[in-house]
Amino acid sequence: MSHRDPPGIVAPHIPADAYRRAAATGQPIVIVHHTTDPAGRPLRHYLLPFAVAGAAAMGCWGLVAALCALLDAAAHTVTVIAQTAGPLGIGGVTLRLARPKGK
Repeated sequence: MSHRDPPGIVAPHIPADAYRRAAATGQPIVIVHHTTDPAGRPLRHYLLPFAVAGAAAMGCWGLVAALCALLDAAAHTVTVIAQTAGPLGIGGVTLRLARPKGK
């Protein structure tokens, strides 16, 4: 009789027919418990969470780099516009956006 336990059972059990035969004849029952299961989880179970975390970290660094490039381009654009426009005046108040190059 080939009997297999479903996964997750900690203690082995005695099949009913073997127990009844042993009880009727008085024979001892020998239980052999094989421990061939690995002690821990295989490493491939840890690969997916690390891959997802690594992809998220790379995406965040890419977002930071894109934001820095955008702010750098905006700062350069503002300085070019300020240098070409010269001083701005509204209602007698003059605002100089950039220093003259000669001084």
